[in-house]
Amino acid sequence: MSSKSRRKPNTGGTKMASGSRKRTRNGDTASTSPIINGESLRRPISAMGPAPFSEMEMAVAENERTDYSTKISLETAKAGTAPRAVRVYADGIYDMFHSGHARQLMQAKMAFPNTYLIVGVCSDKLTHKMKGRTVMNETERYEALRHCRYVDEVVKAAPWSISDEFLEKHKIDFVAHDDLPYVSSTSDDVYKHLKDKDMFLATQRTEGISTTDIIARIIKDYDMYVRRNLTRGYSAKELNVSFMKEKKIQFEENLNKMKDKSRELIDKIKDTKDKGNEIIHRWEEKSREFITNFIDMFGSEGRISNWLQESRARLEQAISPVNSDDEDEEEESSSTKPDSPDSATKSPPTKRGRISPTLLGATSQLQEQDPSDLEDELS
Repeated sequence: MSSKSRRKPNTGGTKMASGSRKRTRNGDTASTSPIINGESLRRPISAMGPAPFSEMEMAVAENERTDYSTKISLETAKAGTAPRAVRVYADGIYDMFHSGHARQLMQAKMAFPNTYLIVGVCSDKLTHKMKGRTVMNETERYEALRHCRYVDEVVKAAPWSISDEFLEKHKIDFVAHDDLPYVSSTSDDVYKHLKDKDMFLATQRTEGISTTDIIARIIKDYDMYVRRNLTRGYSAKELNVSFMKEKKIQFEENLNKMKDKSRELIDKIKDTKDKGNEIIHRWEEKSREFITNFIDMFGSEGRISNWLQESRARLEQAISPVNSDDEDEEEESSSTKPDSPDSATKSPPTKRGRISPTLLGATSQLQEQDPSDLEDELS
């Protein structure tokens, strides 16, 4: 709600601005609400705290500033040409305030370019009489609505049916609610007279979410939520649970914990087994590779055996080389004609011993020397 005063339209007509533009935090430009006589019709950011109750000073001042003699039609409000803020009223119980409530209030707030949203909340006494028990008490429900961003004012102990006196008191232009007929003990539709006056603003319900649905979910999983609260320190008396029921729930809770631990243990064993099988499989692959490499290296036909044989052959060849005389004899025998008759029966040549040149020289000297001289030398 804005504490800034708004001027009344003069007789010469109201000067309308096309709407200013401001730069947002991310640098983009955005249009603000229309401006009348230089004053913004939107609620200033400085006032964006908890919405006041209707009896508070801020709300009373806003009510007194409003010229209710100027009636605003639905077409004028939607076009954004209304000379003042359009006062829209939405009512309900708003028990366990949820996203469905917030979306309904958002539709009411965003229905017109310049909207002042008033929300009426029924008291506990009236709600219990007309509809039944609530989960949240009236104080909690009031505070939940005060802290909704779309709400400008909260009316406590709102009436079940809206009278003309209530509309005049709060200077309401339109009443927002879903279009379904709302039956009461005295009427088939408590909003019918507002629809006839063109003061009704239809909003859409959010499917899949309501206070009744939330309570049904809790009832469906009642034991689970009782176990939850018992484990969080609530006593059986606080939860309105009998002694036997408490012990049964505790036993089931412990049993479920044991089952969960067993599942975790089984999963760990399974994971360990899978990891062990994987390790064994890898070890088998590595062992096969190692054995294959070992055989290639140290086997009878491996690289080391071949290397040893080659080294032995080279060593033997180096120790006992082939004789040159034998090579001459081999060349002579190979030069013998194969078609001679003696070649087939000829015995192999006799091997001659190796005689050094020194020994040959000494032998020739002995043969040339006279035998008598030899005897004298020996004697």
